[in-house]
Amino acid sequence: MSGFSRMSGDRRVRTVSQRHDRTSGRVNVAATKDRRVVLSTLWIFVILNYAYADIFGLFFNPVLQKEEHAQLLSGNVAGIQITQGFVLVTAILMETAIAMVLLSRLLPHRANRWANIVVGVLHTALVIWSTTSGPVNVFYAFFVVIEAACTAFIVWYAWTWSRSSVVTAA
Repeated sequence: MSGFSRMSGDRRVRTVSQRHDRTSGRVNVAATKDRRVVLSTLWIFVILNYAYADIFGLFFNPVLQKEEHAQLLSGNVAGIQITQGFVLVTAILMETAIAMVLLSRLLPHRANRWANIVVGVLHTALVIWSTTSGPVNVFYAFFVVIEAACTAFIVWYAWTWSRSSVVTAA
């Protein structure tokens, strides 16, 4: 009896978090999902895709892209010299996605909404930009499509998050 707090005779008593459409008599369960949880879960999904794309790249690039792998071993990525500063910037970028898992659950509505929009736009742009540096493996292109679609959805989902749809704890 998911979604109902208790039974009262033959009548089911709805929980506070459900939205009831008085004109049709239906309960819109999708509208009751807490966007904080959905956004946090989407960031976990994005991070896992980032990790697997990187792991596949490290594992398969020596075989599939010998020249690019040789450049990487010489200290270059797409013509950019790998330095401690470069690695720090990439670590900060990945940390923003990791932090969004927690921040999506903890920040108040307005800050939460804008953090998801800004970080989502940043990650969408950078993931797409990552394909412009040279030949791209098919598996990497697959991951880029998934990652860009998910981060773009995060932006849209946060953008459409109105104050009136905020679920408050009972």
